[in-house]
Amino acid sequence: MSRGTSEAFFEVIEWCADQPWSSGKVGLLGISYYAGSQWRVAARRPRGLAAMIPWEGMSDYYRDRCRHGGVLSNNFIKFWWNRQVVANQYGRPLDEPILKVKDVSGDGPMRPKSAPESLEGNLSEEERAQNRQDQTIDNQKHRFRDEEYYASKEYDMGDIEVPLLSVGNWGGILLHLRGNIEGYLHAGSEKKWLRMITGRHDLPFYYEEEVEIQRSFLDAFLKDQDRDGWTTGKMAPVDLVLRKGDVGFNNPETERTYPRRVENEWPIARTQYTKWYLTPQRTLTSSLEQAQTAGANKRQKLTYRALGSLDDPQLCQFSTASFEHETEITGHVVARLCVSATPEPRGPTPSDIDLFLTLRHISPEGKEVFYTGTAGDPVPLTKGWLRVSLRKVAADHPKHRDYRPWREYLSTDVLPVVVGEVYAVDVEVWPTCVVLEKGARLVLEVASGDTQGSGIFRHDDPVDRASSKFQGLNHVCFGPDALNYVVLPVIPPKDSS
Repeated sequence: MSRGTSEAFFEVIEWCADQPWSSGKVGLLGISYYAGSQWRVAARRPRGLAAMIPWEGMSDYYRDRCRHGGVLSNNFIKFWWNRQVVANQYGRPLDEPILKVKDVSGDGPMRPKSAPESLEGNLSEEERAQNRQDQTIDNQKHRFRDEEYYASKEYDMGDIEVPLLSVGNWGGILLHLRGNIEGYLHAGSEKKWLRMITGRHDLPFYYEEEVEIQRSFLDAFLKDQDRDGWTTGKMAPVDLVLRKGDVGFNNPETERTYPRRVENEWPIARTQYTKWYLTPQRTLTSSLEQAQTAGANKRQKLTYRALGSLDDPQLCQFSTASFEHETEITGHVVARLCVSATPEPRGPTPSDIDLFLTLRHISPEGKEVFYTGTAGDPVPLTKGWLRVSLRKVAADHPKHRDYRPWREYLSTDVLPVVVGEVYAVDVEVWPTCVVLEKGARLVLEVASGDTQGSGIFRHDDPVDRASSKFQGLNHVCFGPDALNYVVLPVIPPKDSS
């Protein structure tokens, strides 16, 4: 995602457009890295670029991939870097096991036997290390968007002008989901569409029905063969798959039973943003009066230890009552939490708080309903994060919305976290979609570290989450000036008239 990569990509597109065998129109289609790189090169407006399909591809290197709410997503960066980059680096011997590379967890691929040898022959580990800029080190070292490492990867989505089809996956709750939706919202393209899917990260791209969508879109803008009405306004701007019913996870056939529905915009115009208040009794209620009766306006707190992890989760959970009617929740989620930190006996004085939020769907039978994650793993509805020292909201920024607080994550934005002080913070929770059946419940989980559903996307770097800074007790605080709530995007049925 570097500036150099975008510049080279730009040159390749223009070269293709200029070839005698070319129509002069170039289209981009790719998944994951090959989607994320599209946003950046399209913003440079290369000659000949006529259409793009960024399929499950982050659009914001800092917010989507590297630092969720300011917290380093180190495990995936390490996983991807060592398996995809180091394993295939120029000059690596064909027979060198990936485990020979320092700090690689798990078995990795050998270079394909068909891979060509480098012109110089095999390069030593030391030579190869000198030839690469290590993302695992860079992302640990740099924390803010105004540092050159991150600033060099910035671009303006508004500069994108070509027709685009952004395809996001509801299950990509720790990497690409946010980027596809934000890219759709902020691209300057006059003709743009958002399509949402489910399933594993590596499979739906190749499903027959999805390939036909890709073919139809590209034919319309590259060959002037518009069979489905992309250029005439027939295709709805937003096409959603609705996660309705418990069909299991990592099962492509049962997930195909999810219904689809088109909309004219995103977020959906008829969204009813509804506050659900947290109470000291660990409940969620949409009634402020009920929340106050349950003690939400009395000074008290719920406590859990800082620096939780998948192996040692530290959290508080808040549950709704059973829903009396089928209820759809589709869109952006935001939580207002009032939090504080105190030291443990004989422990260090904490100077920051990391918040890890999770929204979970509980069936009428009391079992959690899991959805398909990036790697085919079981994941909850969605997640969100915030480092409290980076709580400053850029309320005047054109991208700021009540339902999605905008932060700049600059070095000048850092605010103090003082022991015992209560801070009201707004936490961005990534978009979601679920149709809750009658009798189902929602659970909001507030934790100090990764919990179930994080998979390979753990946030557990010992430098980024140093015990000297975070160790202690975290609190969700209640009181007359400390209301806690989560805002859910409730979708009423379309007007049948």
